[in-house]
Amino acid sequence: MKNIFEIAKRINIDEKFVIPFGYDKAKISLDINEQLKSRPDGKLVLVTAITPTKAGEGKTTTSIGLSDGLNYIGVPSLVALREPSLGPVFGIKGGATGGGKALVIPTEDINLHFTGDMHALTSSINLIAACIDNSIFQDNPLNINPKKVLWKRALDMNDRALRSVTISQGETKSDPRQEEFVITVASELMAILCLAKDAEDFMARINNIMVAYTFDNEPVFLRQLRVSHAVMKLMVTALLPNLVQTLEGNPAIIHGGPFANIAHGCNSIIATKMALKLAPVVITEAGFGADLGAEKFFDIKCRVADLKPDAGVVVATIRALKMHGGQPFEELTVENVDALKKGIANLKKHIENVEKFGVPAIVCINSFASDSEAETAFITKWCADNGYDYAYCTAFADGAKGAVELAKRVMEILDTKQSNYRPLYDVALPIKDKVSIICKEIYGAKDVLYTSEAEQQIEDFTNLGFGRTPVCIAKTPLSLSDNPKVLGTPTDFVVTIREVRLSAGANFIVPLTGAVMTMPGLPKVPAAVKMEDVPYDQKLDH
Repeated sequence: MKNIFEIAKRINIDEKFVIPFGYDKAKISLDINEQLKSRPDGKLVLVTAITPTKAGEGKTTTSIGLSDGLNYIGVPSLVALREPSLGPVFGIKGGATGGGKALVIPTEDINLHFTGDMHALTSSINLIAACIDNSIFQDNPLNINPKKVLWKRALDMNDRALRSVTISQGETKSDPRQEEFVITVASELMAILCLAKDAEDFMARINNIMVAYTFDNEPVFLRQLRVSHAVMKLMVTALLPNLVQTLEGNPAIIHGGPFANIAHGCNSIIATKMALKLAPVVITEAGFGADLGAEKFFDIKCRVADLKPDAGVVVATIRALKMHGGQPFEELTVENVDALKKGIANLKKHIENVEKFGVPAIVCINSFASDSEAETAFITKWCADNGYDYAYCTAFADGAKGAVELAKRVMEILDTKQSNYRPLYDVALPIKDKVSIICKEIYGAKDVLYTSEAEQQIEDFTNLGFGRTPVCIAKTPLSLSDNPKVLGTPTDFVVTIREVRLSAGANFIVPLTGAVMTMPGLPKVPAAVKMEDVPYDQKLDH
């Protein structure tokens, strides 16, 4: 592992802009932006994937491997990623720092406390919640209706017991009420961190958060609580991007971590735009499949930040495609070309999703030892017959050398194909029209239904002037539909919008579909339990 100042020099960051957190990680001062603004932007490559399965796709591993591969062939590259959440780390997925020889390090620090950004966010979210309830308790000068408090408390942990709780029990001046926690990475404050262009924009956005309604049904904004400066005190360091390195000693920037099934699933605009000034090619990722993270990257992040992505990488594995074709997880090591033929429609849908935004796409096939010659031959011919650019990748096993083919193909696309990026919809359209476009164009739905509650919320938010914003649909990541049990490429299904929430500071509308939860739960055997086999003082990345 190289000293973090050495990593900073690799991308010409003067040490005066480096705020070290030990010898292996650092914050980058935003003062550097003044020096960077005259530099041209590099090329931006988004890594997305097929609909995820428990067979694994390896999107983060591919992102890191691709950046290492580009550096290996002499193309200076930076990877800009999201920060892991403790919920998945101790839940089903485990960490989010790559795998095998395609890792960002120090892995355990990044997966756990890192530089304290998640702590700052969680503390800020709960400070706002505490001040709302204190205002109600202290004679309620803002006339807040306790039954119409919109702001949710948060915890960066999967805890289904907090989905519905009773608060204010035993209080003499406050009636008990039902509330819910959200996981920190699904909160509006996390979205604001990742959509803010700078500290001033962050302050303006948090002041615009709508936290409640009054008894007269008037909106109450955070600025009326007069706590924005206190929030900024907690968040000022968290606004700075984090600099680390890959296992091969290449620079990596990690900052912000919104979930893609509930929130918008992309790292911060601050980090991405900084990275584009520091390297000629920047690799970033968006969470889950192209129906979720990629759609939100193109329709929300790129629109807000005025980014024009140059290429998209759609990651797939033969194993996962066979699952989408009906092969049971327990039998994935058994050759099954018929299942692959059925499941490959899911890959086709996600390639089409990227291309709908005018961005050229390349298929990355993450290779496994269990992939048979017949299966590999089929997917190779399928890509060629359909005119799709493709490359195989073994970065997990081979590091940068395993991503050379992918790196070369990506550079060919960047050098020869013009991106004609455009958002999918006009934000001036009515909310329902925008939701319908996403559900039909990206998911493949035939129709969208709304509960009476969702209908009323759409009307209310439109009347408040929030109809001309992007929409950030909360949907299961496990299916193109809103039913997590439906694999493959479903058709003729209906998406149900059960509730609609407003993120006024983030400036988007959040329609909730199906049974998607804003506070995940732990599995029967959490990753936290499996850690019993690892000595607590043994670093997981050594």
